[in-house]
Amino acid sequence: MGLTLESVYLLLFIATLVAIVAQRVRIPYTVGLVIAGIVVSFLPFTPKIELSKDLIFTVLLPPLIFEATLFIRWRELTRNLPVILVFATVGVILSAALTSAGMVYLAGWTWQAAALFGILIAATDPVSVIAAFREAGVHGRLRLLVEAESLFNDAVAAVGFTAVIAFVSGEGISMQATLLNASWSVFGGLLIGALCAGIALLLTSTTDNHLIELALSTVVAYGSFLIAEDFHASGVLSTLTVGILVGNFGLPRAYSDKGRAFIMDFWEFMAFIANSIIFFLIGVREANQNLLNSILVIAIAVIVVTIGRAAAIYPLSLLFSKSKLKIERNHQHILFWGGLRGALALALALGLPEEIEYREQIITAAFGVVAFSIFVQGLTMTPLLRRLGEIRAEKVGTETGKQVDT
Repeated sequence: MGLTLESVYLLLFIATLVAIVAQRVRIPYTVGLVIAGIVVSFLPFTPKIELSKDLIFTVLLPPLIFEATLFIRWRELTRNLPVILVFATVGVILSAALTSAGMVYLAGWTWQAAALFGILIAATDPVSVIAAFREAGVHGRLRLLVEAESLFNDAVAAVGFTAVIAFVSGEGISMQATLLNASWSVFGGLLIGALCAGIALLLTSTTDNHLIELALSTVVAYGSFLIAEDFHASGVLSTLTVGILVGNFGLPRAYSDKGRAFIMDFWEFMAFIANSIIFFLIGVREANQNLLNSILVIAIAVIVVTIGRAAAIYPLSLLFSKSKLKIERNHQHILFWGGLRGALALALALGLPEEIEYREQIITAAFGVVAFSIFVQGLTMTPLLRRLGEIRAEKVGTETGKQVDT
């Protein structure tokens, strides 16, 4: 069943209560939502919303990506782009390969099933990562590296997943065609995003009505994603491009003062709604997954995914150890442990065709890894940050640290 007004109202009410309780008991808000989803799933009034790939990709992901990139500063991004791109490409491929090998030799899966699981679980999830680091109040270069990497490797994993699906399904696509499709997905997404942003900024510059400015930002955030997907390009990269361009060249120059403040508050609220729905529904679905019956496979999956993440961070960080882009050892630890998995992995797993071998096992393993991310990594992230001296607050906060250059 899809979203209805009644279910959205109920979810918002639950999310509000969870936010209040989470602040009082000092646990991450996202963890509280998952727990609430698990509890409510056993009650008769559970919202009848299915966590599906379509819901995540076309409804919930675009506003989260747009809002996150809206406040990434262009100069900081370009300065750290080599690090981000290496982690988001080589890191994802390395992590996926190690995870796939682990599932073959330790869990006894076929290479096809293991490859699918490896690529869908390799990327850190922008929804989980950004939510966790904002709640913890992390700022500066560390936050940029973590958030930007999760956004870029999200797109890389989605492109890789499409290619692996084609091979596993026996569609007989050549390597040349696969590379062409992947190239178009990446560069097409960037191009469509840039065009959409350009049109939106041009129209925005002709008005100082804050409602029109807000409407245009909403249209371009969702529209860029959907147009890119319709043209078989990366919707994630398209919306990411729009968010960066609007945030750096729109908010400081094209928008009115009232429109700028209005848009910042509106998209923060939209991100709150999307996050609330995603993590609540993850909890509902976790409760119905029967994870205990597959505890051995889940344990293996968690171990190999963790090893894959370590291999994607520590060796690759050495590439920059003699340069101005050197990554501090403490930051490497946080990048490793902050590699949270969430909605993206679940969306890709739930979108697997019914005929795929090991489909249910892949979905179960994905949910198990996500549960580990939320409850183990999520709950220990703030204490780790405090121990390493990255934050000083005694409680999980809601500071977003958003700024707009003028």
